[in-house]
Amino acid sequence: MLKFYAKLCGVWVGMLWSQVAWSLDLSIEPIQPIQVINTNPAKVSLGKKLFFDTRLSHDNSINCAHCHDLTHAGGADHLKYSFGVEGREGAVNSPTVFNAALNFSQFWDGRAATLEEQVNGSVNNHAEMASNWEEILRKLQPDKDYQKLAAPVCKQGLDADCIRRSIAEYEKTLLTLDSRFDQYLRGHESAITAEEKHGYHLFKLYGCVACHQGRNVGGNLYQVLGVMANYFDDFPSNDKASLGRFNVTGDEEDKHKFKVPSLRLVVLTPPYFHDGRIEKLDETIRSMGKYQLGRQIPDQDIASIIHFLYTLPGIYQGKSLEPVKQGQE
Repeated sequence: MLKFYAKLCGVWVGMLWSQVAWSLDLSIEPIQPIQVINTNPAKVSLGKKLFFDTRLSHDNSINCAHCHDLTHAGGADHLKYSFGVEGREGAVNSPTVFNAALNFSQFWDGRAATLEEQVNGSVNNHAEMASNWEEILRKLQPDKDYQKLAAPVCKQGLDADCIRRSIAEYEKTLLTLDSRFDQYLRGHESAITAEEKHGYHLFKLYGCVACHQGRNVGGNLYQVLGVMANYFDDFPSNDKASLGRFNVTGDEEDKHKFKVPSLRLVVLTPPYFHDGRIEKLDETIRSMGKYQLGRQIPDQDIASIIHFLYTLPGIYQGKSLEPVKQGQE
């Protein structure tokens, strides 16, 4: 009988804790809902056409969507390293372009402060588009469609600056709005399940939220890969890209420091890390526990955190990006 009452008491305490744990002031949570960014419709139209134009590349073979698939791959390409013209392989994994406008800098090493600078980087990079603005303008300026689209937004006509600004304006519309988690943050308690709420609780409890917070659940600070254990001792690399932020600043303290990636679409965009080393999300979380938190996260807790991560993709062009969970097809 005592065992029965003890068990009953345990259930009651668990239920009480559940109510207390989820009775949060959501307005001060470390993660915040994504909000629409005001844009210029005419500039967006021009930017969209440019985003899908292969003439931005030297051999007219690839466009921005080549590495940032908006239809099937969550704004990425699911490759370890993307490839550019003539099949040249890049040095790092391509992140999603969705919600890139919410990042405080662009590229893993943060070498571009703005979306406009990021366009410059991709256009000129030998392993990406391998082109230059003189060549691009020679191909695009005679185009009557571009002349018409550029007229209302480009005072000097279709020049490099207008192309950069227009593509950036289009990318500001690539937001994944109204995710189930954002609905929860706005006060809709039933938008996510008890298991998903538990996963969010663990996400905060383990300390994941120290780096992955804000509207983009990341993308707003730099962090060394290997805070609690040396990642590069276990996975040595002579690749210059693995030096991370050091390549930009030359500061020894910035070696192996990278921009923290957004987790908004993490369930859609394997492989993971700058080096695309890990394909599975559970293994990624386990590695983050070891190298960033100094914790061994049990499988059950990893599963709960993954449940939470499934609530983060939102809606794009009226369609939910949230994938079906494994085992629920």
